[in-house]
Amino acid sequence: MASHLSSNHVKFKPHVTDHPETSNESTYRFSSNPPIWLSWFLGVVLLAPGLRAAGHQPQIPSLQSFYPSDQLGQVFILSSETDIFVDEIYAFDSGSHSNGPTLLDFAETFRSDLIHMTSFALPPVKVTPFSQAHLDGSGSAIVLTLSSSSNHTLYSGIPTPEAYDFLVSNSSYVISGSGPIGAWWGTRTLLQQLALSEQGYNATYTFPAGIGTDSPGWEVRGFMLDAGRHWYTTEFLAEVCTYASFFKINEFHIHASDNLWIPSLLYGPDWRSLYSGFRFEPPQDSPIAGLVPYRNESWSSTSFADLQTHCAQRGVTIVPEIDTPGHSLVISQWRPQLMLNGTPDSLNLSYPETIPTIHSIWSQFLPWFSSTEVSIGADEYLPSLADQYISFVNEMSSYIGGISGKSIRAWGTYEPSNTSSVSTNVTIQHWDFPSASIPRDLLHSGYRVINSEQTFLYLDGKFPGEGGFPQTLNIPLLFSGATAEGDGWAPHIFSANDPANNTAYNTVGLRGAIFALWNDWGTNATTPLETYYQLSQSLAVFAEKTWAGSGIRASELTMEQFEAAYPPLNARAPGQNLNRAVKNKTSGDVVFAFEKLPSLPFHTGVESVGPPYTFSFSVRPSASDVQTTGDITVAELFMGTDSALFASSLTFSSNAEYYPLPPAFQLKPDIWTNVTIQATREYTLASVVQEGGHSEAYWYQTTLNIWGDYLTQANMSFAAPSATIGSEGFRGDIANVMLRID
Repeated sequence: MASHLSSNHVKFKPHVTDHPETSNESTYRFSSNPPIWLSWFLGVVLLAPGLRAAGHQPQIPSLQSFYPSDQLGQVFILSSETDIFVDEIYAFDSGSHSNGPTLLDFAETFRSDLIHMTSFALPPVKVTPFSQAHLDGSGSAIVLTLSSSSNHTLYSGIPTPEAYDFLVSNSSYVISGSGPIGAWWGTRTLLQQLALSEQGYNATYTFPAGIGTDSPGWEVRGFMLDAGRHWYTTEFLAEVCTYASFFKINEFHIHASDNLWIPSLLYGPDWRSLYSGFRFEPPQDSPIAGLVPYRNESWSSTSFADLQTHCAQRGVTIVPEIDTPGHSLVISQWRPQLMLNGTPDSLNLSYPETIPTIHSIWSQFLPWFSSTEVSIGADEYLPSLADQYISFVNEMSSYIGGISGKSIRAWGTYEPSNTSSVSTNVTIQHWDFPSASIPRDLLHSGYRVINSEQTFLYLDGKFPGEGGFPQTLNIPLLFSGATAEGDGWAPHIFSANDPANNTAYNTVGLRGAIFALWNDWGTNATTPLETYYQLSQSLAVFAEKTWAGSGIRASELTMEQFEAAYPPLNARAPGQNLNRAVKNKTSGDVVFAFEKLPSLPFHTGVESVGPPYTFSFSVRPSASDVQTTGDITVAELFMGTDSALFASSLTFSSNAEYYPLPPAFQLKPDIWTNVTIQATREYTLASVVQEGGHSEAYWYQTTLNIWGDYLTQANMSFAAPSATIGSEGFRGDIANVMLRID
């Protein structure tokens, strides 16, 4: 049943809508029965003299529709005295996940984000009857509630708890979710509008009065990070979760086991020496304790539980992946008898102990995982063993479902079998044509499909040259180059060249899409922050295309609107500081400058500074400081959250990897050297002038092994190690330290 939102007191005019043919209507129709809170607004529009409502700014992802009030001067004013209320009827509602965040939990996180963005000392969140939530104009209130009659759907027609309606008057900003997660996404819209606005009179922010509605087009809007070939701490992953949530990304697929692929090593006698990773750390007394090759590069049950909780509190579900029976060198290195003869990265599924061993791995870790789905990987296995592969996938679906109630996903590898097929209970994550699954055929056969087509959605940690995957998603491609007709990309687009391989945007079974960032060249190829630089804009454009799509809603963003909105949203995304920005400092500002230091080590109070920056200093090391053998980390010149710089070869370190300058350079003991380090997100350059010498410049680079075919050099970008100057182990002198943001 529809309900008009107009009265003698409140009138709204259309701003944006997903139905262009109705854009001249002067009233708004709810997609559901009118929420109970609606009546409170029909008489509450006390105008603030002298204020004029600005328009709703284009945001990421785009809003389905917003109708501003047609009465001038209606704005909601956010100040340090604004209250946040949670409707007591729904305060402890956690939606479909009994152990998930409640509406109150989301409200508390929202308050924290508001404080982060405004520096307001906001009142505590209050749980109260809706009728007492300052809707009568007696104060300024943000109210979170749920709609018991919402019938918002995805494009496929399936109901979604992620939708929300919101209504803004001069005294209230009410967000009504179809589920708690929907209300949470509504708070992201409020915060994005804040980020896109300027602070106004008396340190307040204003929002235009009006009414809006929003709903995602697809259920799955996620990204995958290859953590099997590259080590990441859970602290870093939590920051990435927080950032992704700001753009309404709802899944974080963690590829937690894998190995490098260097054929000369993998298929030769030294296969045991090839790097592999398994990130979940079983207890020391576990029967599978020996599975983890590097315990210092693994996550304990506590740290992973904390990560899952952190992400869930921001609306992001972690989907863990343990990849078998291919990409399984880490298991073969632990239990060589399980591998296929001559193929150490593939397991022998016919060997009696193989599947029970895989069961034991999953039985150890399934209790860790809070998601309702997990990925078993299952890609790139031998086509000649298709029947064994299919039997394995179906066995794992039954086993995991039986002991945990969870369903599984598998990468869409083509299985040339005439006698069997993968169960339709398994979600297929498509990634390749033509050797992998055909999504159109899968959907027709009753499978559920997630689009990860590599043509559009694959990235790699560093781009080695021709034929490699890019470092970021291609924005022009996603906005206007996804088809021969110049259409934009959306989850139903699998092929840029063959329309017959694409589906309708509202196809039942098409769950959404996940883009993937692989780390084919290993941990030394990138720092964690370089990974963020790859993800930051990619997450935002992907959010737009998986929430709204292309050519479906009139309100979807143009590329120009996206490029205008992204920089301020990236800069002000709350709850994290992956840009490693310094508060109240901008381009050209000096972060700190010390001609002389009272003592070493000296603590600056600035933990880390992201590029671009210029970092200059003078150093006079002792002979022991510049040794190139033994423990070079003793003589630490500078240390920060993300990096450190050592006197020996002016070596940078990040994420337990070390990057010295070329062997031709070395600081001379007992002689002053002036060093200037300039960094952008693309490189780090050191210029050095030793006493009595001339200026020399050196790039910080790493060596990448490209599939064992050749070696290549790639530039490194480091954050400035700004927290501590000097160390107990450094015996020399440091002076004239200056750090400036460029």
